[in-house]
Amino acid sequence: MGAIVRKVCVFIGSRANYSSIKSAMRAIDAHPDLELQLVVGASALLDRFGSVVDLIEADGFTAAARVTMIVEGETPATMAKSTGLGLLELPTIFEMLKPDVVMSVGDRFETMATAVAAAYMNIPVAHTMGGEISGTIDESIRHAVTKLAHVHFPANAAAGERIVRMGEPPETVHVVGCPRIDLVAEIVRGEDGIPHAEWLTREGVGAHVDPASPFLLVNQHPVTTEYGHGKEQIWETLMALEQLEMPTIMLWPNVDAGSEEIATGMRTFREKRQPRYIRFYKNFPIDTYVRLMLSCGCVVGNSSAPIREGAFLGVPTVNIGTRQRGRDRGPNVVDVGYNRDEIVAAVRQQLAHGRYRSDPLYGDGQAGGRIADLLARVPLSVQKRLVFAQSVV
Repeated sequence: MGAIVRKVCVFIGSRANYSSIKSAMRAIDAHPDLELQLVVGASALLDRFGSVVDLIEADGFTAAARVTMIVEGETPATMAKSTGLGLLELPTIFEMLKPDVVMSVGDRFETMATAVAAAYMNIPVAHTMGGEISGTIDESIRHAVTKLAHVHFPANAAAGERIVRMGEPPETVHVVGCPRIDLVAEIVRGEDGIPHAEWLTREGVGAHVDPASPFLLVNQHPVTTEYGHGKEQIWETLMALEQLEMPTIMLWPNVDAGSEEIATGMRTFREKRQPRYIRFYKNFPIDTYVRLMLSCGCVVGNSSAPIREGAFLGVPTVNIGTRQRGRDRGPNVVDVGYNRDEIVAAVRQQLAHGRYRSDPLYGDGQAGGRIADLLARVPLSVQKRLVFAQSVV
């Protein structure tokens, strides 16, 4: 009799989710003792967030199921309702697919629904990127999912230690690195200039930006715990960009509460100030975004990407506000408040500094293979107990 093949269900709910697990999906799909079950939902299905599902399918993956679970409005209430809607829909899908383990990726609201549904159904939960520190509701969701998970795949030793200090059995905690770094390492090894120049020109709206010349890459999301202040926060960033008047590639925000505040500020700025130096995009293929980070003069905003992938790439980064407060970071990051003068000064400082030395803070580019190998062989159990200093509570 051949070896039993474990069915691994991975839920993708956003563009950040996909980049955070893509390399592990490939490794799972290629592993002889594993079967990949892909479920796509939430903002990954929506056109205004770039139809991430199309990028997933273009990469050769096929969704076993799709979950419509976004309640429009981008308020704290609609985030809670979207989580509830996901919790209503996912059990039906899990009953249909009958996975042996469910992968819960990171710290977004759809991650919470995935972990709760699987845990209640006695399906082991494997969690990536736990044990990290940041701002916003993501901090709470991340640690809550850790307590629901049965196998942990933190990105670095510090995160792994925090998971153990939260009472998780050390034998369930496996420091593997961040799968996002795997994609970065691949691109760096094969780097041959900016790809998809035609795509960059065809997509987006606004000014033409030549990625072969110095440019800024800007990505600012809402801070859920500062709901109601998004428009004024993004306005400070936009006015800083106006002072710098440097070619800029800018992404629209994610689906979190406050997204519409950020988007309204961006639309108002575009219509009233008519900047001739910014091009706006809904989304990027993962490899295009990484290559843009690799080529830009500086990344500006509050995304985790220039902190995680940026450390490996050595990309000069200006991190704005509290969204990434406390997250482990390399020397490539300068932190500023929501103040245009601070932002301008920090960007100029980073442009003058140039590239930083690569820092493997979040991994060495081998996380996906490690995750697949561990999923194929680690014991799976749904019974949990707190473990503190050799004692079981």
